[in-house]
Amino acid sequence: MGIRIGSLQRKKRAKARRGPGLKGALKALAVVLVLSAVAAGFVWLDRYVKRTAPVSQKAGSIELVDVPSWVSEQLKERVYEAARAGQDDLSADENVAVSVQRSIESRVAWIADVTVQVTHDGIRIKGRWRKPLALVESAHDKYYIDADMIVLDSVPMPDLPIVAVSGLARVGQPPLVGQTWRGDDLSAGVAVLTRLMKMDEQVTPNKPLLARIDRIDVSNFNGRKNSRQTHIVIYTKDNTEIIWGAEIGAWQRHLEATDEEKLAKLYAYYEQYGTFSDVKYINLRDPQNSIRLPVDKY
Repeated sequence: MGIRIGSLQRKKRAKARRGPGLKGALKALAVVLVLSAVAAGFVWLDRYVKRTAPVSQKAGSIELVDVPSWVSEQLKERVYEAARAGQDDLSADENVAVSVQRSIESRVAWIADVTVQVTHDGIRIKGRWRKPLALVESAHDKYYIDADMIVLDSVPMPDLPIVAVSGLARVGQPPLVGQTWRGDDLSAGVAVLTRLMKMDEQVTPNKPLLARIDRIDVSNFNGRKNSRQTHIVIYTKDNTEIIWGAEIGAWQRHLEATDEEKLAKLYAYYEQYGTFSDVKYINLRDPQNSIRLPVDKY
Protein backbone atom coordinates (compact mmCIF):
# COMPACT_ATOMS: atom_id res chain seq x y z
CA MET A 1 0.00 0.00 0.00
CA GLY A 2 2.93 2.38 0.85
CA ILE A 3 4.49 1.72 -2.52
CA ARG A 4 1.27 2.50 -4.37
CA ILE A 5 0.70 5.74 -2.44
CA GLY A 6 4.23 6.94 -3.13
CA SER A 7 3.87 6.21 -6.82
CA LEU A 8 0.61 8.15 -7.05
CA GLN A 9 2.17 11.13 -5.28
CA ARG A 10 5.11 11.18 -7.68
CA LYS A 11 2.71 11.14 -10.71
CA LYS A 12 0.70 14.03 -9.27
CA ARG A 13 3.87 16.07 -8.71
CA ALA A 14 5.02 15.38 -12.30
CA LYS A 15 1.60 16.36 -13.74
CA ALA A 16 1.65 19.55 -11.65
CA ARG A 17 5.09 20.42 -13.09
CA ARG A 18 3.87 19.82 -16.71
CA GLY A 19 0.56 21.74 -16.25
CA PRO A 20 1.84 25.37 -16.19
CA GLY A 21 4.17 24.79 -19.13
CA LEU A 22 1.43 23.32 -21.31
CA LYS A 23 -1.01 26.07 -20.41
CA GLY A 24 1.57 28.71 -21.28
CA ALA A 25 2.24 27.11 -24.62
CA LEU A 26 -1.46 27.00 -25.45
CA LYS A 27 -1.88 30.67 -24.49
CA ALA A 28 1.09 31.67 -26.64
CA LEU A 29 -0.33 29.71 -29.57
CA ALA A 30 -3.69 31.43 -29.15
CA VAL A 31 -2.04 34.88 -29.16
CA VAL A 32 -0.12 34.02 -32.34
CA LEU A 33 -3.30 32.89 -34.07
CA VAL A 34 -5.16 36.06 -33.07
CA LEU A 35 -2.33 38.29 -34.26
CA SER A 36 -2.16 36.40 -37.56
CA ALA A 37 -5.88 36.85 -38.10
CA VAL A 38 -5.64 40.58 -37.35
CA ALA A 39 -2.69 40.96 -39.74
CA ALA A 40 -4.57 39.10 -42.46
CA GLY A 41 -7.56 41.36 -41.90
CA PHE A 42 -5.44 44.49 -42.32
CA VAL A 43 -3.94 43.14 -45.55
CA TRP A 44 -7.40 42.40 -46.94
CA LEU A 45 -8.67 45.82 -45.85
CA ASP A 46 -5.70 47.57 -47.43
CA ARG A 47 -6.31 45.75 -50.73
CA TYR A 48 -10.02 46.55 -50.56
CA VAL A 49 -9.40 50.26 -49.95
CA LYS A 50 -6.89 50.45 -52.79
CA ARG A 51 -9.33 48.70 -55.09
CA THR A 52 -12.37 50.80 -54.24
CA ALA A 53 -10.93 54.26 -53.45
CA PRO A 54 -11.54 56.92 -56.11
CA VAL A 55 -8.63 58.14 -58.17
CA SER A 56 -8.46 61.48 -56.39
CA GLN A 57 -7.81 59.73 -53.07
CA LYS A 58 -5.25 57.37 -54.54
CA ALA A 59 -3.47 60.30 -56.19
CA GLY A 60 -2.24 61.45 -52.81
CA SER A 61 0.46 63.88 -53.94
CA ILE A 62 -1.51 65.37 -56.87
CA GLU A 63 -3.25 68.69 -56.22
CA LEU A 64 -5.55 70.68 -58.52
CA VAL A 65 -5.26 74.43 -57.96
CA ASP A 66 -7.82 77.21 -58.59
CA VAL A 67 -10.61 74.93 -59.76
CA PRO A 68 -13.88 76.79 -60.59
CA SER A 69 -16.87 75.88 -58.46
CA TRP A 70 -18.82 74.56 -61.46
CA VAL A 71 -16.26 71.81 -62.18
CA SER A 72 -17.83 68.49 -61.19
CA GLU A 73 -16.12 65.72 -59.24
CA GLN A 74 -16.39 63.46 -62.28
CA LEU A 75 -14.44 65.99 -64.34
CA LYS A 76 -11.78 66.29 -61.65
CA GLU A 77 -11.41 62.51 -61.67
CA ARG A 78 -10.65 62.65 -65.39
CA VAL A 79 -7.77 65.01 -64.74
CA TYR A 80 -6.44 62.78 -61.95
CA GLU A 81 -6.61 59.74 -64.20
CA ALA A 82 -4.81 61.55 -67.01
CA ALA A 83 -2.16 62.81 -64.59
CA ARG A 84 -1.42 59.34 -63.29
CA ALA A 85 -1.57 57.75 -66.75
CA GLY A 86 -1.63 54.25 -65.25
CA GLN A 87 1.32 54.87 -62.90
CA ASP A 88 1.03 53.73 -59.29
CA ASP A 89 3.77 56.02 -58.05
CA LEU A 90 4.54 59.56 -59.16
CA SER A 91 7.93 60.72 -57.94
CA ALA A 92 8.06 64.48 -57.58
CA ASP A 93 10.68 65.40 -60.16
CA GLU A 94 10.80 67.51 -63.33
CA ASN A 95 10.64 64.55 -65.71
CA VAL A 96 7.41 63.37 -64.11
CA ALA A 97 6.01 66.93 -64.26
CA VAL A 98 6.62 67.07 -68.01
CA SER A 99 5.01 63.63 -68.46
CA VAL A 100 1.94 64.65 -66.42
CA GLN A 101 1.48 67.86 -68.39
CA ARG A 102 1.67 66.07 -71.75
CA SER A 103 -0.76 63.41 -70.60
CA ILE A 104 -3.37 65.96 -69.46
CA GLU A 105 -3.00 68.02 -72.64
CA SER A 106 -3.55 64.98 -74.85
CA ARG A 107 -6.37 63.36 -72.86
CA VAL A 108 -8.45 66.16 -71.28
CA ALA A 109 -9.79 68.94 -73.54
CA TRP A 110 -11.56 70.62 -70.62
CA ILE A 111 -8.42 72.25 -69.24
CA ALA A 112 -6.08 74.45 -71.30
CA ASP A 113 -2.74 76.18 -70.67
CA VAL A 114 -1.77 73.42 -68.26
CA THR A 115 1.16 74.00 -65.93
CA VAL A 116 2.56 71.32 -63.62
CA GLN A 117 4.70 72.35 -60.68
CA VAL A 118 6.82 70.08 -58.51
CA THR A 119 6.57 70.87 -54.79
CA HIS A 120 8.27 69.41 -51.73
CA ASP A 121 5.37 67.03 -51.13
CA GLY A 122 3.93 66.31 -54.57
CA ILE A 123 2.70 67.71 -57.86
CA ARG A 124 0.50 70.78 -58.33
CA ILE A 125 -1.64 71.17 -61.46
CA LYS A 126 -3.09 74.45 -62.67
CA GLY A 127 -4.83 75.47 -65.88
CA ARG A 128 -7.61 77.42 -67.56
CA TRP A 129 -10.85 75.48 -67.40
CA ARG A 130 -13.07 75.61 -70.48
CA LYS A 131 -16.63 76.51 -69.49
CA PRO A 132 -19.24 75.01 -71.85
CA LEU A 133 -21.97 77.32 -73.13
CA ALA A 134 -23.68 75.46 -75.93
CA LEU A 135 -24.88 71.93 -76.55
CA VAL A 136 -24.80 70.48 -80.05
CA GLU A 137 -26.42 67.14 -80.82
CA SER A 138 -25.44 65.09 -83.84
CA ALA A 139 -27.01 61.89 -85.10
CA HIS A 140 -25.04 59.67 -82.74
CA ASP A 141 -23.57 61.90 -80.05
CA LYS A 142 -23.69 65.26 -78.31
CA TYR A 143 -20.97 67.79 -77.65
CA TYR A 144 -20.38 70.89 -75.59
CA ILE A 145 -18.93 74.08 -77.08
CA ASP A 146 -17.11 76.76 -75.09
CA ALA A 147 -16.74 80.49 -75.88
CA ASP A 148 -13.67 79.74 -78.03
CA MET A 149 -15.64 77.22 -80.13
CA ILE A 150 -13.64 74.30 -78.72
CA VAL A 151 -15.43 70.94 -78.78
CA LEU A 152 -15.74 69.25 -75.37
CA ASP A 153 -16.95 65.74 -74.65
CA SER A 154 -20.22 65.48 -72.77
CA VAL A 155 -19.90 65.20 -68.99
CA PRO A 156 -22.91 65.62 -66.66
CA MET A 157 -23.12 69.27 -65.52
CA PRO A 158 -26.37 69.51 -63.55
CA ASP A 159 -25.59 72.90 -62.00
CA LEU A 160 -24.32 74.66 -65.13
CA PRO A 161 -26.71 76.29 -67.64
CA ILE A 162 -25.85 74.92 -71.08
CA VAL A 163 -28.09 75.97 -73.97
CA ALA A 164 -28.89 73.75 -76.95
CA VAL A 165 -28.22 75.21 -80.39
CA SER A 166 -30.70 74.17 -83.10
CA GLY A 167 -30.97 74.87 -86.82
CA LEU A 168 -27.31 74.35 -87.67
CA ALA A 169 -26.39 73.81 -91.31
CA ARG A 170 -25.57 70.21 -92.06
CA VAL A 171 -21.89 69.45 -91.96
CA GLY A 172 -19.88 66.30 -92.41
CA GLN A 173 -18.20 64.55 -89.54
CA PRO A 174 -18.16 66.76 -86.40
CA PRO A 175 -14.73 67.94 -85.24
CA LEU A 176 -12.88 65.81 -82.73
CA VAL A 177 -12.93 66.65 -79.04
CA GLY A 178 -10.41 69.40 -78.38
CA GLN A 179 -10.67 70.82 -81.91
CA THR A 180 -12.38 74.03 -83.04
CA TRP A 181 -15.89 73.82 -84.50
CA ARG A 182 -15.76 76.06 -87.56
CA GLY A 183 -19.33 77.06 -88.40
CA ASP A 184 -20.58 80.62 -88.82
CA ASP A 185 -24.08 79.79 -87.62
CA LEU A 186 -22.87 78.03 -84.47
CA SER A 187 -20.38 80.82 -83.85
CA ALA A 188 -23.22 83.38 -84.05
CA GLY A 189 -25.27 81.44 -81.50
CA VAL A 190 -22.32 81.04 -79.13
CA ALA A 191 -21.53 84.77 -79.41
CA VAL A 192 -25.04 85.63 -78.17
CA LEU A 193 -24.76 83.11 -75.33
CA THR A 194 -21.39 84.56 -74.36
CA ARG A 195 -22.96 88.00 -74.01
CA LEU A 196 -25.73 86.54 -71.86
CA MET A 197 -23.19 84.78 -69.66
CA LYS A 198 -21.29 88.03 -69.07
CA MET A 199 -24.53 89.87 -68.27
CA ASP A 200 -25.46 87.13 -65.80
CA GLU A 201 -22.12 87.58 -64.03
CA GLN A 202 -22.57 91.35 -63.79
CA VAL A 203 -26.31 91.79 -63.32
CA THR A 204 -27.96 88.58 -62.09
CA PRO A 205 -25.23 86.35 -60.58
CA ASN A 206 -27.61 84.73 -58.09
CA LYS A 207 -30.36 84.08 -60.63
CA PRO A 208 -28.76 83.66 -64.06
CA LEU A 209 -30.99 84.31 -67.04
CA LEU A 210 -29.19 81.57 -68.97
CA ALA A 211 -30.73 79.05 -66.60
CA ARG A 212 -34.13 80.06 -68.05
CA ILE A 213 -33.07 79.46 -71.66
CA ASP A 214 -33.84 76.17 -73.38
CA ARG A 215 -32.36 76.66 -76.84
CA ILE A 216 -31.19 79.17 -79.40
CA ASP A 217 -32.34 78.74 -83.01
CA VAL A 218 -29.96 79.79 -85.80
CA SER A 219 -31.80 78.09 -88.67
CA ASN A 220 -32.32 81.48 -90.40
CA PHE A 221 -28.78 82.66 -89.75
CA ASN A 222 -27.91 85.58 -92.02
CA GLY A 223 -31.42 85.31 -93.51
CA ARG A 224 -30.56 82.14 -95.39
CA LYS A 225 -34.16 80.94 -95.31
CA ASN A 226 -36.04 84.22 -95.35
CA SER A 227 -34.28 87.58 -95.40
CA ARG A 228 -37.33 89.30 -93.88
CA GLN A 229 -37.53 87.04 -90.84
CA THR A 230 -35.42 87.33 -87.71
CA HIS A 231 -32.05 85.63 -87.96
CA ILE A 232 -31.66 84.40 -84.38
CA VAL A 233 -34.44 83.41 -81.96
CA ILE A 234 -34.05 82.36 -78.34
CA TYR A 235 -36.60 80.08 -76.66
CA THR A 236 -37.04 79.99 -72.91
CA LYS A 237 -38.02 76.94 -70.87
CA ASP A 238 -41.47 78.56 -70.59
CA ASN A 239 -41.62 78.44 -74.40
CA THR A 240 -41.45 82.24 -74.66
CA GLU A 241 -39.90 83.47 -77.90
CA ILE A 242 -37.15 86.07 -77.52
CA ILE A 243 -36.61 87.69 -80.90
CA TRP A 244 -32.94 88.59 -80.89
CA GLY A 245 -32.40 89.49 -84.54
CA ALA A 246 -29.12 89.65 -86.45
CA GLU A 247 -25.85 88.17 -85.24
CA ILE A 248 -23.62 90.16 -82.89
CA GLY A 249 -22.16 93.22 -84.63
CA ALA A 250 -24.59 93.16 -87.60
CA TRP A 251 -27.41 95.23 -86.04
CA GLN A 252 -26.67 98.36 -88.09
CA ARG A 253 -26.97 96.60 -91.46
CA HIS A 254 -30.47 95.50 -90.54
CA LEU A 255 -31.58 98.73 -88.82
CA GLU A 256 -32.02 96.97 -85.49
CA ALA A 257 -31.36 98.02 -81.93
CA THR A 258 -27.72 97.82 -80.89
CA ASP A 259 -26.50 94.67 -79.19
CA GLU A 260 -26.16 96.64 -75.94
CA GLU A 261 -29.76 97.89 -76.22
CA LYS A 262 -31.01 94.36 -76.79
CA LEU A 263 -29.23 93.10 -73.69
CA ALA A 264 -30.39 96.04 -71.58
CA LYS A 265 -34.00 95.57 -72.67
CA LEU A 266 -33.95 91.84 -72.01
CA TYR A 267 -32.36 92.08 -68.55
CA ALA A 268 -34.54 95.02 -67.52
CA TYR A 269 -37.59 92.86 -68.19
CA TYR A 270 -36.08 89.86 -66.41
CA GLU A 271 -35.09 91.89 -63.35
CA GLN A 272 -38.57 93.40 -63.14
CA TYR A 273 -40.62 90.24 -63.57
CA GLY A 274 -38.16 87.43 -62.77
CA THR A 275 -39.83 85.12 -65.29
CA PHE A 276 -40.83 84.82 -68.93
CA SER A 277 -43.92 82.71 -68.36
CA ASP A 278 -46.38 85.61 -68.69
CA VAL A 279 -45.54 86.62 -72.26
CA LYS A 280 -45.67 84.96 -75.64
CA TYR A 281 -42.67 86.78 -77.07
CA ILE A 282 -40.22 89.62 -76.43
CA ASN A 283 -39.02 91.59 -79.42
CA LEU A 284 -35.49 92.95 -78.99
CA ARG A 285 -34.92 94.00 -82.61
CA ASP A 286 -36.65 97.38 -82.58
CA PRO A 287 -34.44 100.42 -81.91
CA GLN A 288 -34.88 102.31 -78.66
CA ASN A 289 -37.11 104.97 -80.18
CA SER A 290 -39.71 102.41 -81.26
CA ILE A 291 -39.87 99.78 -78.50
CA ARG A 292 -42.65 97.25 -78.69
CA LEU A 293 -43.82 95.89 -75.40
CA PRO A 294 -44.07 92.12 -74.86
CA VAL A 295 -47.39 90.73 -76.07
CA ASP A 296 -49.50 89.08 -73.41
CA LYS A 297 -50.46 85.45 -73.98
CA TYR A 298 -54.12 86.13 -73.35
